[in-house]
Amino acid sequence: MTIDVLAVGLLAVILLQLAAWGLSLAKRDASVADPVWGLCFVLIAWVAVSRSQSPAAGEWLVAAMVTLWGLRLSGYLIYRNWGHGEDHRYAAMRDKHGGWFPLISLATVFGLQAALAWIIALPLQVGMVEPDAIGPLTLLGAAVWAVGLAVESTADLQLARFKADPSHQGQVMDRGLWRYSRHPNYFGEFVLWWGIYLAAAESGSWWWTIIGPLTISVLLLKVSGVTLLEKSLSQRLDAYGDYARRTSAFVPWPPKNSP
Repeated sequence: MTIDVLAVGLLAVILLQLAAWGLSLAKRDASVADPVWGLCFVLIAWVAVSRSQSPAAGEWLVAAMVTLWGLRLSGYLIYRNWGHGEDHRYAAMRDKHGGWFPLISLATVFGLQAALAWIIALPLQVGMVEPDAIGPLTLLGAAVWAVGLAVESTADLQLARFKADPSHQGQVMDRGLWRYSRHPNYFGEFVLWWGIYLAAAESGSWWWTIIGPLTISVLLLKVSGVTLLEKSLSQRLDAYGDYARRTSAFVPWPPKNSP
């Protein structure tokens, strides 16, 4: 049964990413990959529910948690990217690879996203196999998830409002949650995925699916999250160096006094 759920989930997310890739070719804009990221998990969650013989309250709750997070993130990214053209990351890739970019993007953007989403979603896929009532782990995971979602959503809202003010052009966002962390949105996502892992672990199949939250943690801290964005921001914003010296990189913490 577990193999069946995992196989169907992988096929579903591959088909979704293929459709997104086709749309990116038609629009000549690979930025469509960003909002599709959250939708991958929504799709995987409900595929897993549909393959479960008799979903219990715990499974419905985990699916709802993933759906709320995924739809919120996708909606926010659509709003953020609307009317701004192709993201500079994909534009740079397009310039670098020229005519090969469609195939390169299929493998390194859309294909990679499908694989990573499937791996990160392992806890919720495996957790759907054995129906479970809502227990202590489910409640703990839901509480952790709620904290992470609140932090991520608040950070995104604060940043969107800051960027919407033309007078902030070229300035560093150091207000609200951003006063205590340079990447509170990533911290929130980190927390909520560990919450989803705990909530899905009620079934007892937790020991090896920890690869899911570990993968998103590494991505956020070392690959496509903090590390990549830090490099870009330090090059584009003159005041970022001082902000970085006084502000925690990830975990919210009271800022240091500037020299």
